[in-house]
Amino acid sequence: MGALSGIVVLELSRVLAGPWCGMMLADLGADVIKLEPFEGDDTRGLGPPFYMGMSAYFACCNRNKRSLAIDLRAPAARPLLEALVREADVLVENYRTGGAESLGVGWEDMSRINPRLVYCSISGYGREGPGASLPGYDYVVQAEAGLMSVTGPADGEPCKVGVAVADLATGQYAATAVLAALIERQQTGKGQRIDVSLFDSQLSMLANVAGNVLFTGADATRFGNAHPSIVPYQSFQAADRPFVLAVASEKLWVQLCEALGREDWLREPRFRNNAARVENREALCGELATLFATATAGHWLELFARAGVPAAPINTVRQALDHPVAHGRGMRVEIDGIPMVGSPMKLSGSPPRLERAPPRLGQHSDELALAYGFSPEALRAAGAIR
Repeated sequence: MGALSGIVVLELSRVLAGPWCGMMLADLGADVIKLEPFEGDDTRGLGPPFYMGMSAYFACCNRNKRSLAIDLRAPAARPLLEALVREADVLVENYRTGGAESLGVGWEDMSRINPRLVYCSISGYGREGPGASLPGYDYVVQAEAGLMSVTGPADGEPCKVGVAVADLATGQYAATAVLAALIERQQTGKGQRIDVSLFDSQLSMLANVAGNVLFTGADATRFGNAHPSIVPYQSFQAADRPFVLAVASEKLWVQLCEALGREDWLREPRFRNNAARVENREALCGELATLFATATAGHWLELFARAGVPAAPINTVRQALDHPVAHGRGMRVEIDGIPMVGSPMKLSGSPPRLERAPPRLGQHSDELALAYGFSPEALRAAGAIR
């Protein structure tokens, strides 16, 4: 039994943020019913690559769900929709502002049908405020909410992160908010509306970078693979390839100096603590770069492993997926032949489930229609489901 067994989620969302939220809830045991238009979630067509007729993009965020292909504009679909809503605990939607209302699935309509419903809206800039009418795309939000300005080479152009982190963070914030609302409902018996946006989520993810700006008033700049507030904490080039070194405490600084045979640095006023090392970043990192260029990355990584100093090779995605930790932690999974990355949530009593492969479009339309007391044939003839 999953932690959320018995919770029914209607997912009226597409692409990544909403489906990511839905998959987190599904992994934890919720019955997530994905309501898709007849053309399906946009990501079904985002490829190559495709495997067994399914795009890798769709597969990455839609396991453990059931798919109902439904035309919400068809009058014959309304009774089935309302039956689903009456029995649901959560509804997740990511239409453009006003889109849900135009389809008759807005918060006001849905909460009248089911006052206990937790209704989660995901958008680019929030359902209220000056950006409410704007579409939301991860790339655009990475640019507008500050992330690109601090990503990329210090002397190069701003870069996006290689993964859609604004979408993913928004999905995670949405799932957390849904869980909080379900707990609150246990006390009040009432649902509520959740409003989560990509812009807010990305701004929040700036974390200490935003904090530095708020503290000083000075704008943030790019540091490439270095850290604005910790030194040494960056990549270095060994004789054969680069690696990263993360000396994030004074204890680790001592361990580094001892491992390198440079105890004199511990007595050097320019390097006496992290604040001094930040001030003298170029001098210290220049000396380290010269030293690291004299031997292979494997030599330095082995040395640091013995000394307890955090360091690592810069792996490719394939190398990361093949990593012993990925296999040992169950992060490589397969359901019905579809390979995926597993869930990072490890619960001892109710572990995430791996029951359903990402569904084919409308795979469960008949099953769900019957379960809610409707004739699939009649609904299909009326253009309500596919």
